Amino acid sequence: MTTVAGRTIIVTGASAGLGAHFARLYAAAGARVVLAARRVDRVEALAASIEGEGGEALPVAMDVGDADSVAAAFDAAEARFGLVDTIVANAGVSMVGRSTDLSADAIRQVLDTNIAGVYLTVREGARRLIASGSRESGAGRVIIIGSITSHMTAVGDAAYAASKAAVAHLGRNFAREWVRQGINVNVIQPGYIQSELAGDLYQTEAGAQKIAAFHRRRLQPVTSLDPFMLLFASDASACVTGAVIDIDDGQSL
Repeated sequence: MTTVAGRTIIVTGASAGLGAHFARLYAAAGARVVLAARRVDRVEALAASIEGEGGEALPVAMDVGDADSVAAAFDAAEARFGLVDTIVANAGVSMVGRSTDLSADAIRQVLDTNIAGVYLTVREGARRLIASGSRESGAGRVIIIGSITSHMTAVGDAAYAASKAAVAHLGRNFAREWVRQGINVNVIQPGYIQSELAGDLYQTEAGAQKIAAFHRRRLQPVTSLDPFMLLFASDASACVTGAVIDIDDGQSL
């Protein structure tokens, strides 16, 4: 029941890291995948790789903070694959620095991408789903990628953590608003994973100390998210909406 074969899934922030991994996961499982990012050359290369392995993928340019860019990406997806029935709002940025040092521009970039970008992406997809009859089909799926930092405290990531706390609540509000519209909205909050967003942090002494402080003394593998990414995009999650779930290898305990 967790099959996603035949679904059309848009993944934002698909040019690297978690987004690229999710795109490959869904394509391998039989979904038509729309790869959305600002770095078009990267999603073009990823799409070529996926199609070379027998999958279906479409690279599209998208700036999640620009409503017109978001709409254009959905237009391109529909022109190639038809209605996008699953939206994975993964795009995000992090600006590390003490709250007293972070610039106003850096704060705005985090909030614009991580909150407004999620809002605009999910809203655009939901509008089209509702117009297409999702109330009757019950086929709409939205997965928002949050973070366990939404309920933790640390030095250096206040803006990022606040943005992830905001999208966790935003996801529940979207779920409530569309509960009768056939659209399920769920939030997955990963723990610390080696990704492009983290850069070389975990290769530094500070990063090694951070890993040593985790209960299991290890980073979380990206594949640990796969079962839930498939579940929340499939018919098996028909009765799951408004969930905010930590998948973090016990890091936040």
